[in-house]
Amino acid sequence: MTTPSPRAFVPFVSVDQMMKLINNVGLAPMMQGICDRIEADFRRWPLFDKTPRVASHSEVGVIELMPTSDGEVYGFKYVNGHPDNTADGLQTVTAFGLLSDVATGYPVLFSEMTILTALRTAATSALAARVLAPKGSKVMAMIGNGAQSEFQSIAMQAIVGIEEVRLYDIDPAATAKCASNLEASGLRVVSCASAEDAIMGAQIITTCTADKQYATILTDNMIGAGVHINAIGGDCPGKTELAGDILHRADIFVEYPEQTRIEGEIQQLAPDHPVTEFWEVLTGTAKGRTDARQITLFDSVGFAIEDFSALCYVREAIEGTDFFTPLDMLADPDDPRDLFGMVKRAAS
Repeated sequence: MTTPSPRAFVPFVSVDQMMKLINNVGLAPMMQGICDRIEADFRRWPLFDKTPRVASHSEVGVIELMPTSDGEVYGFKYVNGHPDNTADGLQTVTAFGLLSDVATGYPVLFSEMTILTALRTAATSALAARVLAPKGSKVMAMIGNGAQSEFQSIAMQAIVGIEEVRLYDIDPAATAKCASNLEASGLRVVSCASAEDAIMGAQIITTCTADKQYATILTDNMIGAGVHINAIGGDCPGKTELAGDILHRADIFVEYPEQTRIEGEIQQLAPDHPVTEFWEVLTGTAKGRTDARQITLFDSVGFAIEDFSALCYVREAIEGTDFFTPLDMLADPDDPRDLFGMVKRAAS
């Protein structure tokens, strides 16, 4: 049996290698690096292929593919969302992703994305808050203290500069878990008994809940003037977190309207309700926060370009390291026309 040539190998980043890479780079610096890459890619938004994620829904969850390309590199993510998984000791969300060279079609990176998605989601949230939240924001309410909550808190600390995070979850054990994990972060961590308590004094309110239903995590009377809402939990049809009246009071910023109108908070609104695409704010073609009393809402559902950016960051970060495994994924016959002969020779 012949040994595959190097071009037949694809760099693969396993869960273990991703964790080692994060600890080598540092969690906050890595999220800052991903944030910078996302911002750079959003600034060249028109170059990318864009489509709403391809979703297969069931009564218990959703399985999705999220593809995009900038014309030189193609990327996609496979991701699921199954809220009841935790009852069986499983993750609500799991994911993996791939990058390919457009010129040849050959994959150039295969990576876990369960952990990486948490990093890119937090980096995107922090990027939006840095641009849209009140200047000098120091306090964030974190409503929903599941798998995303620590990443969100640390990204907001590193990129926005928050100093206090106020935690609330309907499950006190989730809040205790998050508070414990953030003990050494340098943040002032306050565990709260209600969502109303959590938002007291907060300039940024992040909602991140998992139930696949129309829910009201924030009611209209809870939202005062001048706050920034980072709504990241509403991410499929039939799932929301905010009372509809809040949407009518807020200036709404989204990643890709065609997807957000299907999956985001704005699925509650008329199809022609005005929203601003976040990339336009970054490029200066649209305005962000213009008034101290303005309520800004980042209705984030996660978009393929963010995953593309995160994968590109990882591809560059692993160069010259051992934080990946070469996978023999591609057939590489001596004669490209003789795939059958390659298989036949392997049997001898």
